[in-house]
Amino acid sequence: MLRFAAPVLILLFFLTSAAAQTPAQTPPAATAPAAQTAPQAKPTAKKATAKPKPAESATAGPCGVGVIAGTGDIFVVQKIGLTVFGNDYAEVPVSWGLDDLVFARARAAAGNTPVRRITYAKGALDSYYHPKSGLFRNQRDELSNLIRQVAGNAGCERYLVVMRSEGQLDGTNQSLSGVGIFSRGVGLISYAYVFSYIGVTWVDGRTFEIMKGPAVTFEGVMKRMADNFVSNELLQKVDKSMFPETAADSANNIALRDTTRDFLTKRLDKILPPYFAQ
Repeated sequence: MLRFAAPVLILLFFLTSAAAQTPAQTPPAATAPAAQTAPQAKPTAKKATAKPKPAESATAGPCGVGVIAGTGDIFVVQKIGLTVFGNDYAEVPVSWGLDDLVFARARAAAGNTPVRRITYAKGALDSYYHPKSGLFRNQRDELSNLIRQVAGNAGCERYLVVMRSEGQLDGTNQSLSGVGIFSRGVGLISYAYVFSYIGVTWVDGRTFEIMKGPAVTFEGVMKRMADNFVSNELLQKVDKSMFPETAADSANNIALRDTTRDFLTKRLDKILPPYFAQ
């Protein structure tokens, strides 16, 4: 009996020893994952400090001022001859970002006033620029109804509408409209000017009635006349070589593009700030 019990006791001794050693091996196994995950805390910190996405307030939420840039990216090329037979007029679609420039300068003039650009379908303003022939035309009502259609459901309190306007060239019976270039004369006595006839209008966002602008005062009218005619801010003389041989050539004329954009920028920076100072 003692011979049989001895091996059993020895076996029980080894099993008891192995069981006693097992808990001592578990701490390293438990702490190994913690040692591996510690370096992964840095990427988490980077995500937390990442720059936030731009706010969507420009396209969502309440709208104070909606800006409608309405040049239509049209550039006018015009010749004014010594007689009516030397006159020529063409409107050229260009990819110069004229409407983008209008909105950028309006946003700069607005300062802390939030503005939202109102987009519209191509050709939506054509009926205003090229109306059907008729004896009478109420441009005020036409513009009011047109802006109502263009604004749609934007729901802005006011709309700042920047469109091509028109004026008569001094000393002639010819009118200039929008943004473009004209030449006058023949040969050595000819010259060229870029011009920028831009009209700005406030429109009430609820009734779509035309509102008074900053120039609708005696002082404002006098200042506008001085700006337009005394300092001749509507025209800028350029080298006559800049005038394109054909109207279509103007679209690819880089020098003409840059000169026009610079001149339009100066013009917008002159006429837009008073609208936001009201």
